[in-house]
Amino acid sequence: MKTEILPASEIKTALKILQSGGILAFPTDTVYGLGALAFNNHAIESIYKAKNRPIEKAIPILIGDLSDLEKVADDIPNMALRFASRFWPGPLTCIVPKKQTLPLAVSATATVAVRIPDHVNARALLRAAGPMAVTSANISGGQNPSTAQEVYDQLKGRIPLILDGGVTKGGIPSTLVDCTGELPVILREGPISLDELMEVL
Repeated sequence: MKTEILPASEIKTALKILQSGGILAFPTDTVYGLGALAFNNHAIESIYKAKNRPIEKAIPILIGDLSDLEKVADDIPNMALRFASRFWPGPLTCIVPKKQTLPLAVSATATVAVRIPDHVNARALLRAAGPMAVTSANISGGQNPSTAQEVYDQLKGRIPLILDGGVTKGGIPSTLVDCTGELPVILREGPISLDELMEVL
């Protein structure tokens, strides 16, 4: 497979690949992500293959706007909505009850992790494509890529397209918070602290 690198503004080309069941890499506010349409089980399985990712690891969902949350989640906890209103777009990933129509390849459990990235190109793609299952665009266990070239070095020949949006911030992954209980539970420390979350509540 030939891997093309195009400017991040090439949304039409990206949409053709996604809508035909393909996968692609694109910049986010943390690192470059590797994504597929959230409701295409076969395409999501392709992410696992391209990355050599263990199949039991769930893949987070990225959305372009808060209104898209109800497309991928059911019975959304009020806590999650309050966090989303305060911290999205940004480095907070909320675990919420998943919509049953989401494929097993996204998550084999009753929950799903969701976030809106704070990146112009990523949100433009997500608004055009709809919710996407997205994980870091690297070989599993490899270096998290912050440029299109770093993605190419790891995934050349494994994916058809990399959207080049320059250098991403890299650094710390988002705070991962479980919003399905009575109180928030942080499962991965990140830029947003428990104190900040509690202030919102």
